[in-house]
Amino acid sequence: MTSLEHPETIRQFQSLCDACQELTSRHHSPSELRLYADGYLHALRKCSRLEQREQEKLEKLIDRWILDPSSFIGPNGNINDLFYKKEVG
Repeated sequence: MTSLEHPETIRQFQSLCDACQELTSRHHSPSELRLYADGYLHALRKCSRLEQREQEKLEKLIDRWILDPSSFIGPNGNINDLFYKKEVG
């Protein structure tokens, strides 16, 4: 696993993880999380907030992290409710 060492890169990773977890709790799909993460990473790239090497490490880590369902906790802590709304009725 690529490790993050630069404090700003770690902050950006944590911010993106928190945002994706929030989106998950509102039942957004994995493809929607991927779109959000891509936009976030693109904005970081455009504003040159991170050094190029750190940006690349962050992008690789996010690619692996966002595809791993164990990275997320479903609403109410139930992994079975991870991305889909339960039918109420």
